[in-house]
Amino acid sequence: MSTTTGTIPAVRTAPTRPATPARRVAVRPIPAPVARPGSVQAPAAPARPGADRIPGTGGGEAGIRRDPLRIAARLSPLLGLGLSIALVVWGLDTGVLRSLTNLQAFIDSLGAWGPLAFFVVSAASVVFPIVPGGLLVIAGPVLFGAVEGTVLNYLAVCSGSLLNFLIARHVGLGLIERMFRPRTVERFLGWTRSAHFTRAFALAIALPVAPDDLLCYIAGTTRMKWRTYVAIILLCKPWALIAYGLGVSALLLRFLPW
Repeated sequence: MSTTTGTIPAVRTAPTRPATPARRVAVRPIPAPVARPGSVQAPAAPARPGADRIPGTGGGEAGIRRDPLRIAARLSPLLGLGLSIALVVWGLDTGVLRSLTNLQAFIDSLGAWGPLAFFVVSAASVVFPIVPGGLLVIAGPVLFGAVEGTVLNYLAVCSGSLLNFLIARHVGLGLIERMFRPRTVERFLGWTRSAHFTRAFALAIALPVAPDDLLCYIAGTTRMKWRTYVAIILLCKPWALIAYGLGVSALLLRFLPW
């Protein structure tokens, strides 16, 4: 028996195909919507409530009304008026205001405390106007005589004016807007936009026609140099004090029944 060995046919394998690369999908940016003529756009989002809030108070108009410094500034003239009325009633009751001689004798009896108290009150009224500064400028020559009263007015008003500048330079405009009416502040802020603000400021300090305390605060928020400000205050203040203090006090002493 013969065995025939046949040839085993070779197994053919299918050729491998190369992998198909992944397709890249191009992402096109979405164009912004273009407003068509006559179309109505959506209104802007409203402002966040409390954006105008004063730190430490409520939001909005209610927060402004509850601001303690603003309330104190509004009520300070009434407080000064009440104190003045109380002093007048006390002076008439005790006889101090019955005559100029009695008033000056009472001031002399206080010794050094009289001029010191007048200086402190006058300087403080420039920084925070509890008592109108004009009344104290008139009272100086009446209480202490023409020369001594004018010197006291000059020292007190200049000291308060220098403090106003330093306070505004370190605190900024926010404090001023809380102490004074915003419309008044904005009106005098327009002066600072002028190239001749320094000259206008010096003229306003020399003439008793503008609110010096507010102007001194506003000057502290500008680029005015300290030495320029000091020179204006020291050189221009005497003329306003002489014209207003001595002039008005002389008229009062002439027409008052003392």
